[in-house]
Formats: sequence, C-alpha cells, structure tokens
Amino acid sequence: MTAETDLIKLYSGRILELAADIPHLGRLDAPDASVKKRSPLCGSTVTVDLNMRDGKVSGYAQDVKACALGQAAASVVGGAIVGQTPEQIGAARDALRDMLKSDGPTPPAPFEGLEVLRPASAYKNRHASILLALDAAVEAAAEARTAQTG
Repeated sequence: MTAETDLIKLYSGRILELAADIPHLGRLDAPDASVKKRSPLCGSTVTVDLNMRDGKVSGYAQDVKACALGQAAASVVGGAIVGQTPEQIGAARDALRDMLKSDGPTPPAPFEGLEVLRPASAYKNRHASILLALDAAVEAAAEARTAQTG
C-alpha cells in the first residue's frame, strides 16, 4: 500500500459525512467569548463563539474553514459541547491530543465520536487541524468563565 492509498482511506465515509453536516455553523450575536485558532502548517482556521450559564456552555457557534478532518472534528465537538463545563472540554481536548499522538484512549463522552479520527494519528501534519475546534473551545470557555467571575 502506498502512502497516497493510506491517505485516501483516511477520508472514510463517516469522516466525510461528519464534515458535510457540522452543527452550530455560523456566529453568535452576543457571545461571552470568541476565539479564532489557525493551524500554521495547513492554514485551517476555526472561530468559536460561546456563551456560558451556570458554569456550562449554553450557546455555541463555529466558523470552520478546515480540511475534512478538521471539519469532522468540529462536527463532533459541535454536537457534544452544549451543556459541558470548561473542565470537560479541556479533558476532551487533552484526550484527543493523546489519542492522536500516543494512541491514548478515546475522548470521554459525549466527545467519544472523535474516535473516528484515530486513523489520522499516523498523519502528524493533520493533528493541529483536528485539534482546532477543541483548542478554540477550551480557550473561549476559560475567557467566558473569567469574564463572568470578573
């Protein structure tokens, strides 16, 4: 098998389905925090807007300009993030990073759908794009919490 064939297999039907149906696309009118992250290697960007109430994400929107892998990750994150605490979002980001870099366990529920991206672990140049949505969400949740506790 060639590297090109392996890369084609990476873009499985499930990853393409997720990339084509990203929840919460767009921007919030009045976010508590907004964070834009960019992968310098590939140029993918994700902007996350979120609102928090009672320590949990109550509103979420994302503007995703990324490869199919980054879009698939954003899709899973968008479907799981409302109702989560900053700690839960951070744990999901850390688990995703460990899964990609060192074959760690699947991210915890409700982010377990990120398991579909495990085959991308062999493509280190794709890791940053896959992590963008959670990296931005972690930072936005921290900013929103700080703004609320002032």
